[in-house]
Amino acid sequence: MGRRKTGRAVSGWVNLDKPLNLGSTPAVSRVRRLFQAQKAGHAGTLDPLASGILPIALGEATKIIHFMQDAQKIYDIKTVFGHETTTDDLEGRITESSDLRPDAAALSQALPHFTGLVTQVPPQFSAIKQDGARAYALARAGETVDLAPRQVRIDAIELLGQDENGAFDLRVTCGKGVYMRALARDLGRHLGGRAHIGGLRRVAVGPFHEKNAIGLEKLSALGHIADDLAALDACLLPLSTALDDIPALAVTAEQASRIKQGQAISLHSLDFVYEQSGPCLATLDNQPVAICETGQDRLRVLRVFNL
Repeated sequence: MGRRKTGRAVSGWVNLDKPLNLGSTPAVSRVRRLFQAQKAGHAGTLDPLASGILPIALGEATKIIHFMQDAQKIYDIKTVFGHETTTDDLEGRITESSDLRPDAAALSQALPHFTGLVTQVPPQFSAIKQDGARAYALARAGETVDLAPRQVRIDAIELLGQDENGAFDLRVTCGKGVYMRALARDLGRHLGGRAHIGGLRRVAVGPFHEKNAIGLEKLSALGHIADDLAALDACLLPLSTALDDIPALAVTAEQASRIKQGQAISLHSLDFVYEQSGPCLATLDNQPVAICETGQDRLRVLRVFNL
């Protein structure tokens, strides 16, 4: 007999504005406890020294976390020239220094070199596995980790300004797997100097944006005043929020029943012509039924939602 699940079968997304000095995993645990949810997970890790958008999936939304991991992301970063550190941010020990302090014009000329498909070596302190161990664990033990370069996509870098200490504020729009700490490090080297991250905030992940995010303090306050959890549940975004960029396909009650049993259905049985191929969201009365895939005139079931 399997272990009985504890908690509520609540499903949806929390668009969390994660505070500084809190890891992604502890943030998920706190949200899960507040909502008394059976299951929870997050879409895209944020370091404790980074703040901003951390989409947290509850219940059935955990089945589509990978859609958010692949989503476009936007970061605001502060690039500080003068030093490289072991962690490529403020937390690490200084390893190399330079007197170079570029002006805004020089930095602006460098930015196009870092847009498009670029090759990036991850920071020594990263979660990448090397010989079965996390790179950051090996680095903390004093080992130098030989991490292979990888190709990542950076869609745009905008210079927002320069502060009184000469650090540059940048807005970076990118795909998955881009390390902002590595970007700051490489910008410094490209210009003939040394640099590191002095601040990092994620302002958007796909459809989740800071303008409609909620902080842990507010969630905690709502949890204390709402014995029936209704006030917290009102903060949940629908499961389909993460699926805004895939087509929805309305099915009948009979077709929905077959889909929930994992059965493929013929596209010819639909009441309309559907010719797109690829993933889609099957819905019944505007409620999610399953993630499906179309091809060869069939609607094949990938993930069923138990809502």
